[in-house]
Amino acid sequence: MQLVSNSLAGRRRISQSELDLLVSAHERFLSGRSGGKRASLRFMDMSGLELSGRNLCDADLSASVLDGARMLRTRLDRASLFGSDLRKAVMIQASLVRADLRGVCLHGANLTQADLTQADFREGQIAIPHPRKGLDSLKHEDRAGDADGALFVGATLDGSRMNGLSAFASDFTDCSLRGAVMTGANLKEANMAGANLEGAQVSGCNLEGADLSGAVLSGVEVGLARTSGCRMAGVLLSPTAEELALAPQRLEAAMGNQAWCESGGQRGAPARLDHADLRTLGGRLRGMRLTAISAKGACMVGMDLSGVQLQGANLDGADLRGADLHGADLRGAKLAGANLTKADLRGAMVGVLPLTPERSSPATLNLARMRYTRAQAADLSAAILDGADLRGADLTGAKVVRTSFRDADIGSAIGLET
Repeated sequence: MQLVSNSLAGRRRISQSELDLLVSAHERFLSGRSGGKRASLRFMDMSGLELSGRNLCDADLSASVLDGARMLRTRLDRASLFGSDLRKAVMIQASLVRADLRGVCLHGANLTQADLTQADFREGQIAIPHPRKGLDSLKHEDRAGDADGALFVGATLDGSRMNGLSAFASDFTDCSLRGAVMTGANLKEANMAGANLEGAQVSGCNLEGADLSGAVLSGVEVGLARTSGCRMAGVLLSPTAEELALAPQRLEAAMGNQAWCESGGQRGAPARLDHADLRTLGGRLRGMRLTAISAKGACMVGMDLSGVQLQGANLDGADLRGADLHGADLRGAKLAGANLTKADLRGAMVGVLPLTPERSSPATLNLARMRYTRAQAADLSAAILDGADLRGADLTGAKVVRTSFRDADIGSAIGLET
C-alpha cells in the first residue's frame, strides 16, 4: 500500500460543516440506520477541525492531515490512519483499538489515556508528490512512524506493534505496554516511569536516557535494548525462583482463609501474606473468600482478583497496579498508600463493612495512588480517600455518599463534581 506523504499537496480542504455531515452519515452507517454511508476521508485536509466524541470506527482517513484537530474521546477503532498527519492533535481518551497507524505522524500529539490496544505503528511506504506537478509525479520512500514528544500518559498500548517507531522524549508515564512489540523503536529520553511493560519485546530498542523508574519489567529482556543512562530505580522484575517456590504454600494459606470464612471460623485461619509476591498465583485467587486476609505491601500487579471477597482485608501499601478487582467486595478494607494505578474497580464494593448493629468499619484508601483507576458504578459510600491521587480516574456512576476526599487530587477525575 502506498500513500502520499504528510504535506498538504493534493489534499482537499474540508469545512467543519461538510465534515460533520460526512461523520453523521458514517455514524448512521455504523448503527444500521437509513441514509448511512461509510466515511472515506482519504487525502483530506482537516487541520484544526473538531471531531470530539464522534464515532469513526472503521473509517478510512488514510494520508489525511489532521494537524491540531480535536478528537477527545473520539472512537477510531480499526480505522485506517495510514500515513496521516496528526501532529499536535488532541486525542485525550480517544479509542484507537487495532487502528492502522503505519507511517503516521503523531509529533507532539496528546494521547493521554487513549486506548491503543493492538494498534499498528509500523513503518509505512509513503508517496511524496512532486513540488510542482503534485500527485502526477510521485516518488516513494519507507517512513517510520513519528511520535516524538507525544503524550501517552496513562494510555493503553497492550499488544501494539511499535517496531521502528520514533518516540523520542515522549511521555509514557503510567501507561500499559503489556506484550507490545517495540523492536528497533527509538525511545531515547522517553519518560516511562511507572509504565507496565510486562512481556514487551525490546530487542534493538533505544532506551538511552529514558526514565523507567518504578516500571514493570517482568518478562522483558532489557539486556537486548540500549540502556545507557537509563534510570531504572524501583523497577519490578519477574518473580524470583524463591517466590515461585513459595507459590504452593501461599495458595494453601489462601485456601485456609476461604475455609475459615465458609466454616464460620471453625476451620482454617485468615492468611498472612504480608510483602509476598502473589503474582506467582496467577488467577487462582479469583472469586475466593479472603475476608480479613493480611497482604500488607504485597505485590499483586496485574492479577485477576475479580469477584474476590476482601472484606476487612489489610492491603496497606500493596501494589495493585493494573489488577482486575471488578465486582470485588472491599468493604472495610485497608488500602492506605496502596498503588491502584489503572486497576479495575468497576462495580466493586469499597464502602462500609457492618460489624455489629452499633459498629462498622469504612474502607480506607488515604494516600492511595489511584491514577487512571476504572471505578465506574463502584460503591465508595463513606470510604476515606483523604490525600489519594485520583487524577484521570473514572468514577462515572460511582456512589460517593459521605465519601471523604479531603486533600485528594481529583482535578481530572471523571464523574466527580469538583
